[in-house]
Amino acid sequence: MTAEPRARTASHHAGVEAENVEAGYHAKRQLKSGTAGWLLLAGLGVSAVISGDYAGWNFGLAEGGFGGLLIAVVLMAIMYTAMVFGLAELGSALPTAGGGYTFARRALGPWGGYATGVAVLIEYAIAPAAIATFIGAYVESLGLFGITDGWWVYLAAYALFIGIHLMGVGEALKAMFAVTVVALLGLVVFLVGAIPQFDSANLLDIAPTDAAGASDFLPYGILGIWAAFPFAIWFFLAVESVPLAAEEARDPARAMPRGIVAAMAVLVALAALMLVFTPGAAGSAAIAGSGNPPVDALAGAGVSDGLTRIVNYAGLFGLVASFFSIIYAYSRQTFALSRAGYLPRALSVTNSRKAPMLALLVPGAIGFVLSLTGQGAMLLNMAVFGATVSYVLMMVSHIVLRRREPDLERPYRTPGGVATTGVALVLAAAAVLATFLVDVEAALWTLAAYAVFLGYFAVYSRHHLVASAPEEEFELLARAEEEME
Repeated sequence: MTAEPRARTASHHAGVEAENVEAGYHAKRQLKSGTAGWLLLAGLGVSAVISGDYAGWNFGLAEGGFGGLLIAVVLMAIMYTAMVFGLAELGSALPTAGGGYTFARRALGPWGGYATGVAVLIEYAIAPAAIATFIGAYVESLGLFGITDGWWVYLAAYALFIGIHLMGVGEALKAMFAVTVVALLGLVVFLVGAIPQFDSANLLDIAPTDAAGASDFLPYGILGIWAAFPFAIWFFLAVESVPLAAEEARDPARAMPRGIVAAMAVLVALAALMLVFTPGAAGSAAIAGSGNPPVDALAGAGVSDGLTRIVNYAGLFGLVASFFSIIYAYSRQTFALSRAGYLPRALSVTNSRKAPMLALLVPGAIGFVLSLTGQGAMLLNMAVFGATVSYVLMMVSHIVLRRREPDLERPYRTPGGVATTGVALVLAAAAVLATFLVDVEAALWTLAAYAVFLGYFAVYSRHHLVASAPEEEFELLARAEEEME
């Protein structure tokens, strides 16, 4: 195989250059297309999020009380629903493995695309580390295998599920779907036990503080609503990963919008049920600091040990489902950024099963190291910071493309257009700021990591982009169309 000359082509974005690469470059970087229909994509969206129904959201009760968290969940549900409609449009118009990075690359240029992709990658690399700490807590509480030291669980989880992903996307998505079904059934079992124990007085059992606007409904005052944002997000965090499967979907222009909208509908219903009936069974004060809210709610309400244990096992399935699916998401985001030269190109090489090996292994190794800190709540807040930054950039991208490229083929169009994504943009910006209210240290550490990634692009990778990568070719086509007009 002979290599083509590595000629440089100057980009119209100042200071950014793309290179031609050897003839076999993309042959070594192939994903398996036509694998997932809309149902598997919907399963991917629910799977990525479902651990948030089992653990994490409840810490918002300690920030805003039931009323503050309720308002925060309503606002974040509006934000995510509006964002999902925008992403359904963008994903149908630009169906590649880059997801949000692809959308921002088209709308905001290489810098905007990279900044969005890195924010998404930070979210997806850190979120499994947070989930791994919760998995460790569940395994220890169940007494499985006699394990008392969490790091063995973290290592086993990363090794097992990265291994399944290396076997190929079809096997991974089907296994993920099966695990998600078990986790959903566990939530149904929980609700069967919790609903008869519901007492509305339990929702408001946190005593009001002296904060401004404090009451029984808002015990931590008005500011508590804002501080609860990052925890309300945990009910929906990572549903935006669905567009990352576009290159591996059947008929992505139709399947991707149907899949992500269906996933969001399920998640909104689950959020409402878990938010009301978990503290309603045992009390907001008891659930606020729980590492295992459904189990503690049933135990606190005096429900039978047998039912409680079933829910405990199902909670482990829920955590595994999200862990499993977010590994998929970080690997595809890493793959797309690497294939286009934004990250080291070796990260996008695929194996014989068309799975991106190093894109699975390298972020997984980083996540495992982070999980050893045992700081699940802090890692959660770091993931939320990366996520909310990416939401701001993706919604800006939708608005820019609607204004600048009204004739871009859009098989699906966002209801309400830019007004819808404008609402998501405002709420996402507020959520970014809320991460500083909850945990300044987590936000600053994440901001520092983000700055390091941006520095790498500024110093090196912006001069070595791959001209034939799908995202770069989208740009060339757009420029050619402009020149013909």
